Amino acid sequence: MEPQIATTPFGGRPFTLDDVATRRHARERPAGARVGKWQVFRWISIARQQLGLGERALAVLNALLSFHPETYLEGARLVVFPSNEQLAIRAYGMAASTMRRHLASLVDAGILLRRDSPNGKRYARKGPGGVIDLAFGFDLSPLLARAPEFEQRAAEITAEKEALCRVRERISLYRRDIAKMIAAGFEAELSVPAAASAPDWPGLHHRFRTLLGCLCTRPGRLELEALAADLADLADLVLKCLECHSNSSKLSTSESQNEHHIQDSKQNSSDLEIREEKEGKETPDIPPGPLGAKPSLQPLSLVLEACPDLQDYAREPIRDWRDLIAAAAIVRPMLGISHAAYEDAQRAIGPAHAAALVAAILQRGTAIQSPGGYLRSLTARACRNQFGLTPLLNALVRSHHRAAQARQE
Repeated sequence: MEPQIATTPFGGRPFTLDDVATRRHARERPAGARVGKWQVFRWISIARQQLGLGERALAVLNALLSFHPETYLEGARLVVFPSNEQLAIRAYGMAASTMRRHLASLVDAGILLRRDSPNGKRYARKGPGGVIDLAFGFDLSPLLARAPEFEQRAAEITAEKEALCRVRERISLYRRDIAKMIAAGFEAELSVPAAASAPDWPGLHHRFRTLLGCLCTRPGRLELEALAADLADLADLVLKCLECHSNSSKLSTSESQNEHHIQDSKQNSSDLEIREEKEGKETPDIPPGPLGAKPSLQPLSLVLEACPDLQDYAREPIRDWRDLIAAAAIVRPMLGISHAAYEDAQRAIGPAHAAALVAAILQRGTAIQSPGGYLRSLTARACRNQFGLTPLLNALVRSHHRAAQARQE
């Protein structure tokens, strides 16, 4: 006579319609089904969020699979019956109460089935020849029955992550290209053609930073695809603006550039640092200030970690404070910060500290409506010892870490 296997769980555990569906699905699995136990575990690990499982639930599942003696799940003998003590050891010393909670989550997710004995204990009975005839514990048959579903979920999630990675790569390339092309046009003092949607290079830069503003809102792949398309259009527009002047051998001394200099003398005079560098003059020495005459590498590395966007505008990789100051001089007029405001900040808190503030303002993007007024406000607060750069940089670093974690999830 066939042994009686209980359908409902032992004790006060409830029996739900989900349990009925899981048992029916496991019972109706295709004949001859076979799957590697560690392969299905990897699929479940990839799809764990869709299945409502945490990392510790996966650790318990990993421990249960280790008690199955075969590499593959097949046939009808798929019940494992470890004691709580042995299961806790293989679950990396997990507490018994925590382990029970995660076992329940695996059952609720339809990953496991309970095969409870009359007294709720887990054990097996052997028949003639020492072969296990009846076992009470956790049935792994749902893993075998749902293996195609887990495989499909994992494939879809993997494909989505790959597509997301590709669109982020495209956005990174567009960001670098647009930033450097706008910096080149601004430094060469080129005029923007009338066909462009912005009157000048700062206007194009503002449009660029506005597009990048949506990156702070944890967009999905569809939103990133739309952003990549907008950045592609902007990159084509900026490139066409540069190509309009590509036939001139010396753009900085052409007649059209002299006219632009007369019409926009205020903007060009605010870019004195850039022109001095182009003429071969040395960058002024950094006077003692809040960051000191010789800033240590660690504060500079903090600035670069907190404000990675500044690197897009630098001619060379930023390796020291002089490189940082030169890059900030390129970005400052694009942000609409006047030369007078920047000079006041340099005198009050030092060139290095002022450059770091410009980098932070650039990184925050459209969150700052008036970069020039924001710089003056922070400068005034720093003079009254009411503002420090380190907390601002640390906040930016934390926001980067949160965004990276959100992308991984």
